[in-house]
Amino acid sequence: MSRTAELRFPSPVPVSDAAPSASFRVLIADDDRELCALLADYLRLEQFEVAAVHDGAAVLARLGDAQRCPDLLILDIGMPGRDGLETLRELRLHHQLPVIMLSARGEAEDRVVGLDFGADDYLAKPCLPRELLARVRAQQRRRTPPAAENPVVGELHVHAAARRAHVAGAELQLTAAEFSLLLALARHAGRVVGKAELTRAALGREIELYDRSLDVHVSRLRRKLCELSPSAPVIEAVRGAGYLMVVPPRPGA
Repeated sequence: MSRTAELRFPSPVPVSDAAPSASFRVLIADDDRELCALLADYLRLEQFEVAAVHDGAAVLARLGDAQRCPDLLILDIGMPGRDGLETLRELRLHHQLPVIMLSARGEAEDRVVGLDFGADDYLAKPCLPRELLARVRAQQRRRTPPAAENPVVGELHVHAAARRAHVAGAELQLTAAEFSLLLALARHAGRVVGKAELTRAALGREIELYDRSLDVHVSRLRRKLCELSPSAPVIEAVRGAGYLMVVPPRPGA
């Protein structure tokens, strides 16, 4: 049985019960053309605008075209030529759009590698299309956050509506998940935020058993803050509880 045949396609959730999807563009990149067609049809029933390509070069070409650049990329690891990980690493040099890795390689270590390369979320194939739909909607919701205060933590300034952040005037280059994580920690600076709450904020889903996705995103966010400025806030791990954002002490203090 092919991996495409193993997929089950339940009736989609009625559009009236779902978040508005109009004008939200999804690009599926997978060399399995039948799978691409099935997933595209399913997402179109939910009113998403969907296109498909079948290799890494085509992904990068789409991202370089302002008229066709997607709002979300669903990216397979095992494509011929430039594989998904290589494509992801290259696109992250210039693009911060949300990326969901979709791959038959579902081992925990492969997930960590994908997330460390800059993926926002990861699903192993075969997966339930409704689960993929939920992940897509979670990424869509984060693009339009509700009006909220723009937290300031020391030299960090976060602009929620614009989804941009600066430290001492220098802009942070963040993925969608990293920005959502930063925003959640900054809004609660000085207090511990649980991993379950942060997973919902950053990934739009509930935390799973043995799930290291959040830890990978925190590690990447820490590194970017540290590399940008020594005055950037620090993210501390509180064993058994979660993470805490604090302002670093001034030199000589």
